[in-house]
Amino acid sequence: MDIMNVNPTRMQMSKLKKQLVTARRGHKMLKDKRDELMRQFIELVQENKRLRERVEAELSRCNAHFINASAVMSKKALDSSLMSSKQQTGVEVGSKNIMSVDVPVFSSVSESSEKSDIFPYGLAFTSFELDDAVSALNDILPDLIKLAETEKSCELMAAEIERTRRRVNSLEHVMIPRYEATIKYIAMKLEENDRSSRTRLMKVKDMLLEKAHHYSQHSN
Repeated sequence: MDIMNVNPTRMQMSKLKKQLVTARRGHKMLKDKRDELMRQFIELVQENKRLRERVEAELSRCNAHFINASAVMSKKALDSSLMSSKQQTGVEVGSKNIMSVDVPVFSSVSESSEKSDIFPYGLAFTSFELDDAVSALNDILPDLIKLAETEKSCELMAAEIERTRRRVNSLEHVMIPRYEATIKYIAMKLEENDRSSRTRLMKVKDMLLEKAHHYSQHSN
């Protein structure tokens, strides 16, 4: 493991030890965040799967109704019946925060509260098959909007999970081992310096004792 390019001093080792404690704390918090994100992501994916299956089944029924309507009405009559609309529907976009991820919240807004306004034609001049098709399509709208919301939320949460995973791996496999290796290197250097200092002090002491001993003998 590569070590950091730092001076092997006690002050630097103390600083690195504090940074290591912070890195380990951050690593634990990011792991907890990643695990909670994964839990909520899995729940969202399961909800998205249920919604998609329901929407696909409902769209299939809508399509069957339109096929039946086209079988009993001419193309011109069918097209003219659907050419204009009495009811305008929009989508309001909000957001909510899930583990620091802003995910969208979609809701449909209609200008008219009259249920009959979903039919853009006079009921006396069309077939009941077309009425069933339009009614089924109107009923599926909330699920379509909810499906769009969950799919976008899944996309955003997956991106955040990947970012968090990379940060966890960087701390776990790069930064923390580098801190540990550098601290160990500095400790070895300091220990080596201490041994060298003790050795020098012992030699100086021996030299002083020898000098004092010889000086004492010469005096006698």
